[in-house]
Amino acid sequence: MALAFPAIDPIAIEIGPFAIRWYALAYIAGILGGWSYASALNAGAWRILDKEKLDDFVVWVTMGVILGGRLGYVLFYKPGYYLGEPLEALMLWRGGMSFHGGAAGVIVAIAAFARKEGVSLFRLGDLVVQVVPIGLFFGRLANFVNGELFGRASDVPWAMVFPYGGPEPRHPSQLYQASLEGICLFAALAVIARTRVARERPGFVSGAFLAGYGLARVLGELFREPDAHLGFLFGPLTMGMLLSLPMLAAGAWLMARKPA
Repeated sequence: MALAFPAIDPIAIEIGPFAIRWYALAYIAGILGGWSYASALNAGAWRILDKEKLDDFVVWVTMGVILGGRLGYVLFYKPGYYLGEPLEALMLWRGGMSFHGGAAGVIVAIAAFARKEGVSLFRLGDLVVQVVPIGLFFGRLANFVNGELFGRASDVPWAMVFPYGGPEPRHPSQLYQASLEGICLFAALAVIARTRVARERPGFVSGAFLAGYGLARVLGELFREPDAHLGFLFGPLTMGMLLSLPMLAAGAWLMARKPA
């Protein structure tokens, strides 16, 4: 027994040769939602930039997400393939993005913009990480619609047979990750950001995000089918787990460090 997978067309809008996919709309929703929430935070207790500068910063972050996400996927997941087909690394419309690469790209964008504008690197980072779970939530929902990044075979009552996952019922791990990395992490950061320690120690919220995402990703990977071309790398560890462990360590360090 298994739940029927809701066969949603990955293409949301199609007019002649012009097509817009749900995955693209998820990126747009994440960026616009994050922009709106960041504007609200920046207008209140987390004010750090003028409105015009915040709008400019959104462009920097968007470029960091796209370029870093694509480069991370190329380097972490299919370096051999793209070494032989380097031009395909530029074909973003064919898919293939890495959260960890996107995170690295955003960190670079934050550091560069903070230096340019003369604002606190850690305080700007604390603002940004509070909105990231919005994008993660929509991104995981798009993974579910696409029937990709599905879970491991399971006999739980809510298991589903995914169109590209063979005949076995599987965990809908995309929905687990949407809940953990999106809803739960968003709520946790919203609470942490309102504490005294978050106000007094720049970088604490950033550390909470890194540690929280690392933990959520490791838990999610326990139910997610490893990438077919990678499999398990070291015993039960997947690439997603290995890339998340440094985030856990960096997050713990940021939360424990004393302000200068």
